[in-house]
Amino acid sequence: MTGALRVGNASGFYGDRFAAWREMLDGGELDVLTGDYLAELTMLILGRDRLRDPELGYAKTFLRQLEGCLGTALDRGVRIVTNAGGLNPAGLAAAIGTLADRLGLTARVGYVEGDALARPDALTANAYLGAFGIAACLDAGADIVVTGRVTDASLAVGPAIAQFGWGRDDLDALAGATVAGHLIECGAQVTGGNFSFFTELPDGGHRPGFPIAEIHPDGSSVLTKHAGTGGAVTVETVTAQLLYEVGGPAYLGPDVVTRLDTVELRQDGPDRVRVSGVRGTPPPDTLKVGVNNLGGFRNSMTFVLCGLDIPAKSALVRGQIEEAVGKEGLEFTLARTDHADAAETETASALLRVHLRDGDKARAGRAFSAAAVELALASYPGCTLTTLPGDATPYGVFTADVVPQDAVAHVAVLPSGERVPIAPPIGTSAITDVEAGVVRGGATEHAGPTRRVPLGELVGARSGDKGGDANLGVWARTDATWAWLRGWLTVARLAELLPETAPLTVERYELPNLRAVNFVIRGLLGQGVAASTRFDPQAKALGELLRSRVVDLPTELAPASRQAAATDRAGEAAG
Repeated sequence: MTGALRVGNASGFYGDRFAAWREMLDGGELDVLTGDYLAELTMLILGRDRLRDPELGYAKTFLRQLEGCLGTALDRGVRIVTNAGGLNPAGLAAAIGTLADRLGLTARVGYVEGDALARPDALTANAYLGAFGIAACLDAGADIVVTGRVTDASLAVGPAIAQFGWGRDDLDALAGATVAGHLIECGAQVTGGNFSFFTELPDGGHRPGFPIAEIHPDGSSVLTKHAGTGGAVTVETVTAQLLYEVGGPAYLGPDVVTRLDTVELRQDGPDRVRVSGVRGTPPPDTLKVGVNNLGGFRNSMTFVLCGLDIPAKSALVRGQIEEAVGKEGLEFTLARTDHADAAETETASALLRVHLRDGDKARAGRAFSAAAVELALASYPGCTLTTLPGDATPYGVFTADVVPQDAVAHVAVLPSGERVPIAPPIGTSAITDVEAGVVRGGATEHAGPTRRVPLGELVGARSGDKGGDANLGVWARTDATWAWLRGWLTVARLAELLPETAPLTVERYELPNLRAVNFVIRGLLGQGVAASTRFDPQAKALGELLRSRVVDLPTELAPASRQAAATDRAGEAAG
């Protein structure tokens, strides 16, 4: 095949824009439409669903979305690939068949299984499978392919394998398609969603369209979106998504290790960014396994502390709560949102959040929340709470493990019902995601004049979660800024700007092609998102926090205003 394969995405998580499937099918030409529903937290949610009903375990929302557009997809020959199967891909495949029958349609459905591992001590344990099972289903004529836990990028890589006939040794092509899949997997994030410079987007970021990757036979691609949809596709919006939830330059996958330090981005017209130059090396000899367990129960209450003596008021509440329920498992966080000499209660108030985690549901439940409420007339002056007393809820703990590639029974179940084993890759390597080494950078001090402004005047950022770790990608907007940033933003500097990272292990990687550095902050999220009590439990706002820090920036790099910076960039683009 010599033409490009147009792969769109209509879902970046379980709960994404409901109408996106219809918008993508009606908005223009597509060959394949994908939907990503699985995050680490989602697997925990589906695991709890299946405890209540063994017939569940898949993303039920997908069925409702499909009901309104299955006929359109079949009429237009658009094939659908989704990991909405979660913990029960066979169950979702059967439900799709029932739906098609009810609608009077004929849909050939295949599914991929084998990711679920037998771990008696775990709620869920799933290996991250690759793309060749998806390709086998498509090769057998499937209109719809349902998977469980595959890597997010595999939803796009599988159709490309089927279209172009790639084999296991087409590493550069597989790596290029992996980048394309990673870019579209989070839906509108690559078209301007959650973008640091959203105020510069044509529509101000109000309703970004969902993305399309035009994948070519050599694995290169063009990122775009349907004409007339909101947001934008620029080198910077693509850079932001490329930095999302990644580690070192060696991006590990079950089919290929993708070298992120080889990715080249170039604007290829309005809302078109060409992605090329991607190199791949043999995949690791192991597969990542995501393991979820129930960690216990938790509850929280929030006190409003208004006016004077905020630290003393906080200390009083702490002592009273500890005396009432005991110290074990308690966590207190004081957010100083108060302003001095404020004229309104809200702006004069701080928030004291009290969390309790315990294996005993009774202690973490009403016993705790009632103890907090009982202080309403017997604590600090002005005592009030923003939360009502409630029962404890279970929380999950996520851990990552590995298993040998050949220890997993990866199977493609074709529309005919035939079960086709997918052999593991023959050529593997023992590479790790830190093989390239941790680059700490050499601290540099600017000798010339500086202006004290927020760091975000010069750089963009994107952050996210990977289990108990967080990643924070930071990119420069110009070559001159990159030359300064790569020496200035060290691990030590990050610790100064974000003190909560100081006691943790922090890895720093440079991606010169993207004018970016990426930090991996180990353990920031503790036992994972479901167990985290941080105000920002998924570290989604970590990048924006960094950008808000006021620092001394070189005057020649820091325009007097954002408007001046935008004007300068417009001039560069026009030139």
